[in-house]
Amino acid sequence: MSDPSSRNGFAFNPLNRLSERREDASYIASLRRDPQARSFVQCGDQIVLHQHQALMALGEVEDLGTPRQSAFLGLHQQVPWFFTLFGQSEAETLIQRGLELTELRRLLVEGLLAPEQLGALGQGKSLMHWHRGHRYCGRCGQETTVEAAGWRRTCPNCGHLSFPRTDPVVIMLAVHGHRCLLGRQPRFPAGMYSCLAGFLEPGETIEDAVRRELREEAGVRTGAVTYHSSQPWPFPGSLMIGALAQAQDDALILDHDELEDARWFTRDEAAKILAGQHDGAITSPPPGAIAHQILKSWVEDTAA
Repeated sequence: MSDPSSRNGFAFNPLNRLSERREDASYIASLRRDPQARSFVQCGDQIVLHQHQALMALGEVEDLGTPRQSAFLGLHQQVPWFFTLFGQSEAETLIQRGLELTELRRLLVEGLLAPEQLGALGQGKSLMHWHRGHRYCGRCGQETTVEAAGWRRTCPNCGHLSFPRTDPVVIMLAVHGHRCLLGRQPRFPAGMYSCLAGFLEPGETIEDAVRRELREEAGVRTGAVTYHSSQPWPFPGSLMIGALAQAQDDALILDHDELEDARWFTRDEAAKILAGQHDGAITSPPPGAIAHQILKSWVEDTAA
């Protein structure tokens, strides 16, 4: 696909998820017996690599011990891909077996994996985060059981069903004439500025969330909001919804609990930021981040 979302990290995921077959336990078991079956492995919050590869033969993974959780991700060119989670307490054992533990962000930023593997890794990591938070029923407190190849948890006491959830986040570039608004939070690397962002609230449209966040964080009042692209963001389990917003003026009133700084930048300045050539040593998020792609499309005047 050539839509803007495909340029964002974690967004390219060609797996056939076979959601209609997840209830078929015998079919999923047959996929596990497939000698070509592969699995990603996570230990605690880190991704496990074997000889710099993220996919391991499923049989090899099963020999590592008893996992905390496992799920079927889908078929990649008819090869079953799974995701396996081990607890942090197993980290030393895995290292002794010659495996490497690394951060998912590093795999994104350094481009160490093919896009289809990165997308599937994000899918699995988000799914495991959901499992961690739903071990017990939210209605009666009973421990839940895993069903549907890892895509549902059921309470054996009250019958309540829980399904994986994604938290929507709006991330937007406010534009006023030939200038755009970028801000930074204290947790950002030194010199990095990015698009503003915030969680979508219940009963709120994407457009209203964009306007509210810009008004709350930077005091910017905006009118028209245009969708740009989206990005699955497995830190821990969000969907970033990218947009551009037309600012009604360039006045700024910053919420310093949210932002350390925010500034208007011309298109030429933004181009230098993307190229790492800004005179003030200001940088942007890496190319795999949706904020980078939104800014890049505006600089190139291809934004929606």
